Amino acid sequence: MLRAMSTYVYVKERLHPGLLDGLARGGAQAVEIFAARQHLDYANRKQHVREIAEWFRTSGVPLHSVHSPMFADYEWGRTGAPPINVTSTDRAARIEAMDEIKRALEIAEQIPFRYLVQHLGTGNEGFDDRKFEAAMTSIEHLRAFAKPLGVRILLENIPNEMSTPDRLVGFIQTSHFDDVGVCFDIGHAHIMSNVAEAFEILKDHIRSTHLHDNAKDKDSHLWPGKGSINWTEAMQMLRSAPHTPPMLLEIEADEKVNPIERMGDAFASLEKN
Repeated sequence: MLRAMSTYVYVKERLHPGLLDGLARGGAQAVEIFAARQHLDYANRKQHVREIAEWFRTSGVPLHSVHSPMFADYEWGRTGAPPINVTSTDRAARIEAMDEIKRALEIAEQIPFRYLVQHLGTGNEGFDDRKFEAAMTSIEHLRAFAKPLGVRILLENIPNEMSTPDRLVGFIQTSHFDDVGVCFDIGHAHIMSNVAEAFEILKDHIRSTHLHDNAKDKDSHLWPGKGSINWTEAMQMLRSAPHTPPMLLEIEADEKVNPIERMGDAFASLEKN
């Protein structure tokens, strides 16, 4: 399986070539960029995106995916900016959300990538038929925008009622969006129900992953082995998926841990399972 790393581990810092060099030294064979403006100012195409594009052009490491933005400001919502929500039943808010996501998708004009990882709703959001319809309209629009750029939309299972494994599969089947897949977040599956149950429902649609651990109490984004997920079982299931996805680590920063030093051990441990 491909070794991949999300820049989420550096999401509070400005992304620069030095950080990407470190991920490559740590063993990342591919990268997912977390599109948060304080991290990658994706709207600053002449400077910041160009700088990062040059690194990908010369490093030989591909940009596998981009995580869709969650907020449109530079403080990740701490200034009161509302979350970006494609399920909003407010049409104006939904259009603003799609416009912001399209700015992140346009990264592909300078740095080609395969997948945009997209949330349906926000954390702990309840299910509503009107939200389901709103999401369908949003994803239809975004996939049409993404297709000429060579990008496919992947929906992520997140802890809310809009994004349970059953609902995600139902969304894909009802919409007939055959090119929309799933980013299987193992940590979220562990919190929401259990990894094996979620995998069985989603396996035919999985194209990428988010690997991180937790104690089934909160969305901690720990290094694998630091929580209670059975990684032997999890890795066996991922290898059995019809479309073998990458091992893509999405880890929260810990000032006591150097991610570059930890990555190699994490990948090796996962591969042994």
